[in-house]
Amino acid sequence: MIKETREVYNAAFTETAYQQLLAELNKNLPRKIEFRIAETPVFLPLAFKEKLVQAGNELVATIRKENFKQLTERSIPDNWRVAHEKRHPHFLTFDFAVCRNATGELTPKLIELQGFPSLYAFQAELAEQFQKHFPVTRDFTPYFYHSDQKSYFELLRRTIIGTSLPEEVILLDINAAEQKTAVDFYLTAKHLGIAIVALHELKQRGSQFYYSRDGIEHPIKKIYNRLIFDEIEDKNIAFQNVPDLLTTDQLEWVTHPNWFYRISKYTMPFLESEFVPATYFLSELKTIPVDLQNYVLKPLFSFAGQGVLIDVSEEDIKAIPDPENWILQEKVIYEPAIETPDGSVKCEIRLMYLWPDEEEEPVLAICLARLSRGKMIGVRYNKDFNWVGGTVGLF
Repeated sequence: MIKETREVYNAAFTETAYQQLLAELNKNLPRKIEFRIAETPVFLPLAFKEKLVQAGNELVATIRKENFKQLTERSIPDNWRVAHEKRHPHFLTFDFAVCRNATGELTPKLIELQGFPSLYAFQAELAEQFQKHFPVTRDFTPYFYHSDQKSYFELLRRTIIGTSLPEEVILLDINAAEQKTAVDFYLTAKHLGIAIVALHELKQRGSQFYYSRDGIEHPIKKIYNRLIFDEIEDKNIAFQNVPDLLTTDQLEWVTHPNWFYRISKYTMPFLESEFVPATYFLSELKTIPVDLQNYVLKPLFSFAGQGVLIDVSEEDIKAIPDPENWILQEKVIYEPAIETPDGSVKCEIRLMYLWPDEEEEPVLAICLARLSRGKMIGVRYNKDFNWVGGTVGLF
């Protein structure tokens, strides 16, 4: 989006350098990265960066309101409600489409938000590899307020480990080593010195939790949670070894699982900002808009764009059996703003915040970018294209 830098980057790009970047990213990993890495970072101009920061500040202001928990209480499914919730989430991620406003300026427009971690370790590594293999990027930074990677990882350490012992902190997911985001798990473990544990490895004896490796039992006091409960097929089987996981006061969650539900599509109708599309709970919609072509229909409790109806009809709305679990949202039009040697592509920017326990406000740390030619952003919609996929924003 910085025209001069984009032109220099495109002219200097070589497939050899790109393949070297991929090889470096995959080096020494137990399994290769399974999502597509785009051929380019996104170069974000100062004016657009300032809009992102303003948009993020306005969303954070809503989340910090005293009544926010009250507003979002219904978002937490009873069967996945976890006890001993913290006063704030440790992570915030806000996804913005790059759009063009009525005056022709590029502007961010909110697509989705989550109180859940993203690829915090991987984004720092990806930025470093772009800077290593593509010299034009070396005058840029991926960090909003940090001077270098070391200070960034120190904030990540304070957020996840805090005052705990690293050997008593684990990264938890269902089948951690098999996740598409496993590269981020490996890098997190490398930088922070914590273990990666799958849900079936987690065990409980009395009120204490542990996992075993090489015949040695390791006590657990804190969980860096990458586990999305909705993805657990059978709760009873999954929790046979840890029956008190949702009620215990012997474990600290980073971030507490309830925030995954509180900060989600469920939050969208409560947000007021020029950077947020008009959004309504379907159950509270008094009249169906006549211009439904300008709206999308989204299930509140789904992941990675599943279940979204882009081309909505009145019949679609009337056929929804549980309207309290759906939102109708003003359609966001992505601008093909990134010029590549293969034509223009659409872009989405994810702001990624870290919020250590002792801080009163979250810190905007780094961002993730995704490039797309498909109808929707995401890997499954861009399988056979080049110059698309996951990347990083640089300033």
